[in-house]
Amino acid sequence: MIPSYDLTIIGGGSAGYAAARTALALGAKVAIVDGATELGGLCILRGCMPTKALLESSRRWFEIRHAKEFGLLTKPIRPDLKAIMRRKKRLIDDFASYRQKQLLTGKFKLYRAHAQFLSPTVLELRSGKKIETISSKTVLLATGSQIQILPLPGLDSVGYLTSDSALELKKLPASITVLGGGAIALEFAQFFADLGTKVTVIQRSANLIRDFDADVATSLRQALEKQGIKIYTNTELLRFEKIKGKKTTHFKQNGKMVKVFSEEIFYGLGRMATIAGLQLEKAKVHVAQGKPTVNSRMQTSQKNIFAAGDVASPYEVVHIAIQQGEIAAKNAIALLKTKPLKEHFDDRLKTTVLFTHPEVAQVGMNEAELQAAKIPYKTAQYPFADHGKSMIHGETEGFMKLLCDPKNGKILGGSIVGPHASELIHEIITVMYFNGTARDIALIPHYHPTLAEMITYPAEELAGM
Repeated sequence: MIPSYDLTIIGGGSAGYAAARTALALGAKVAIVDGATELGGLCILRGCMPTKALLESSRRWFEIRHAKEFGLLTKPIRPDLKAIMRRKKRLIDDFASYRQKQLLTGKFKLYRAHAQFLSPTVLELRSGKKIETISSKTVLLATGSQIQILPLPGLDSVGYLTSDSALELKKLPASITVLGGGAIALEFAQFFADLGTKVTVIQRSANLIRDFDADVATSLRQALEKQGIKIYTNTELLRFEKIKGKKTTHFKQNGKMVKVFSEEIFYGLGRMATIAGLQLEKAKVHVAQGKPTVNSRMQTSQKNIFAAGDVASPYEVVHIAIQQGEIAAKNAIALLKTKPLKEHFDDRLKTTVLFTHPEVAQVGMNEAELQAAKIPYKTAQYPFADHGKSMIHGETEGFMKLLCDPKNGKILGGSIVGPHASELIHEIITVMYFNGTARDIALIPHYHPTLAEMITYPAEELAGM
């Protein structure tokens, strides 16, 4: 007899733990399989938490250097990278230890091993030389994602940093070339630039943050360029080499040859689902574009196997991974009880945030998505440069934008480029959650002077339409 479970979860990160907790509450017998060197998941160990810890330090340094704007004089000081990294490590160790305690003391079986399918209901677990087999009525794939390294000529020979290795940096480079214009690339570009590194960003597409509207991307670009970050867009990377001790990036921009010299290169060209070694073909799970395909119930092509989080979702965001993990667990247990799978993932409130400065945040559909779907809309925006509290903060870059249904004013989406966008976006999320309208936002009392009150200006314009 081999051990048997109602639900086995491969991966103990945010999606996996949320699923385990949910399934346990429903009375299921649950196992988690996680073969990572350290328990905790991407967000805690190498993702959102450590990067935001670094960005908080670099942001404080940026503000110190610009203290004169507020009538404050500072003595010559410098950033201490070792101290910054120590603070980051202390915070992450604390976050990770809490999650590890949850995993190790949970009411489920934890296997510290790598899993592979022998069939849709049988898994082989490997840990060093130890091999064991378990069966499971349902399985959840929650293995997350990993850095995807493209085969770029010469890149391996010159060497580069990634979002993993940069977290353990010992010395700040004098200059760095950042490959990519998405969230990971730009947040690290911001970190290095704040601490005094000369930063060049090379983006393949015509705009930075291509999942945002062009006006949002343009506003962010203008702000970053004012901070001294050199940005190239619409490029084609060609090759890398060392010239006189400098790492040299050769690329085309609008058909013209360009080369950039720097002390270091940061690779931020995307991630891919972690599915290697799972033997999904033996589980008869369909994979497309490197990810298991799932329906809105988080169910793969094999009805007893589910997937949640970065391994299957187009949105590599923790709160969505948690939501999907909970949905998958509820549906897995419903399947066991031969009940209808009622839980569905709805991306109506999908939210994305960049912790650059200015910060960038978006919820719901943007203009490009509405146009592609042929959904009619009206839009209005208001600039931070014309708002008193923004001027007091000394942060006047960017704007707030709302999109609404032209018939009833229902909010369809919103974007913010500006100070505290990561916090302010939640007002739009809340109104959208309750299917609120532009008129609702305009009528909600807002204290003055605050940044939050600015959302009433585009709302009033839309309500007037």
